[in-house]
Amino acid sequence: MTPKPDISIIVPVYNEEENLPALLPRLLPVLDGLNRPYEVLFVDDGSRDRSLAILRSFVDAHPGRVRVLELSRNFGQHPAILAAFQRARGSIVVTLDADLQNPPEEIPKLLARMDEGYDVVGGIRRQRRDSWFRRAASRMVNRVTGAITGMRLSDYGCMLRAYSRDVVNEINACEENATFIPALAQSFSRRPTEVEVEHAERAAGTSKYSLYRLVRLNFDLMTGFSVVPLQIFTLFGFVVAAGGVAFGIFLLIRRLVVGAEVEGVFTLFAILFTVVGVLLAGLGIVGEYIGRIYHEVRRRPRFSVRREYGAPAA
Repeated sequence: MTPKPDISIIVPVYNEEENLPALLPRLLPVLDGLNRPYEVLFVDDGSRDRSLAILRSFVDAHPGRVRVLELSRNFGQHPAILAAFQRARGSIVVTLDADLQNPPEEIPKLLARMDEGYDVVGGIRRQRRDSWFRRAASRMVNRVTGAITGMRLSDYGCMLRAYSRDVVNEINACEENATFIPALAQSFSRRPTEVEVEHAERAAGTSKYSLYRLVRLNFDLMTGFSVVPLQIFTLFGFVVAAGGVAFGIFLLIRRLVVGAEVEGVFTLFAILFTVVGVLLAGLGIVGEYIGRIYHEVRRRPRFSVRREYGAPAA
């Protein structure tokens, strides 16, 4: 039986055939320099290019150090990481993107903080190399999500993170269908911290997170860890209702004093449209929570592992 690793590196992969050949030659020297037993666990998340073939060649070239999980279809980045969490053997688990925007050379920074006694270490991307729109959207999401969930994470989108075995076990015990791993780990952590890491431009390919997927991910984050959106719209509903009653009393008094008049019709329409818009937005938020309940009660698997390559001997 292969010795139990001290460190497990998890890399979710989806259509990254252009970046994979450069990833492992940079990752393995970093891990070899640690002088600690390790394993690298790639998760092919239903790639449609040559990513799986490249990953299988990694297993053949580095037996005992590299393993690959092949998922039956594309489940998404976080379910792919959850699949690897259930098979990782290290006492410290590090997640890393396959696009090389988070350099593997930054991993020792996270491990140094873990050795100081922290159980979750999150990366903060320094001088992000993304587009202006992605940076602005990320800042807005970080602030809004922090205010809603009450969690103090500086960079929700950075997946270069390290987790202790205890935290990973807690995450594995959860059976939620939609979850956001950094926030979930934060809720289980007793001593979390963050460290700045470098960020590079994507060398090849395009980001797999479209605007729609980013919006979906942030809805999962907000509705999965807080009921504040519901409470905000409840309070706002009371305020709008009170304003409507006050405005109705004002119109009644004005009619008694001034008499019937046609003026103000368009103002009433504007107010009506505003109130209807607020109601529809509130209904949408309620629908998000109901949708989460719908997905949970179906009890469908979060992921399905079709095959594992390079599995350790039993």
